[in-house]
Amino acid sequence: MTSTTSPSSEKIQPQLRAIRPSDAEALCAIFNMPGFRWGTLRMPFEMVEQVERRIAKSGQETTWIVAEVDGKVVGHGSLVVQGSPRRSHIGEINIGLDDGFVGKGIGSAILGALLDVADNWRALKRVELTVYADNEPAVRLYTSHGFEVEGRHVKAGFTDGQYHDLLSMARLRF
Repeated sequence: MTSTTSPSSEKIQPQLRAIRPSDAEALCAIFNMPGFRWGTLRMPFEMVEQVERRIAKSGQETTWIVAEVDGKVVGHGSLVVQGSPRRSHIGEINIGLDDGFVGKGIGSAILGALLDVADNWRALKRVELTVYADNEPAVRLYTSHGFEVEGRHVKAGFTDGQYHDLLSMARLRF
């Protein structure tokens, strides 16, 4: 798996805001884009109703934001705090972008906003994520925000008819 994103792509400053139930259709369209799906463990052909249910089920343990450019939803990110009292210092991050907006700084803006919530609002000590090992642009993004690879899960993800390695990455603040 390789990215077609050019490193010289123009940077865009998105408007970040909390998710709304009315975002389900726009998010579903993004979730079904080939580039988005390639970089995640999601199945193809997600339905709007599935996204609506996920939005409705989000509780106070979740910070879920969207990125807008000119009023159009072009990406999202979530930070989910672990529910167990003995793991309540841990959050998990998920990020995804519209295929046409990759490499423009939007993922970095989303990640920065989620890490601000993790650090300054939730006092989390550990933020973790899972990423395809060959998703080099995503690994670079996470590394640039202080994440380190903690482990490799060999052939743990399946996409495009092939098994791929996944990386466990985390950022610690103790």
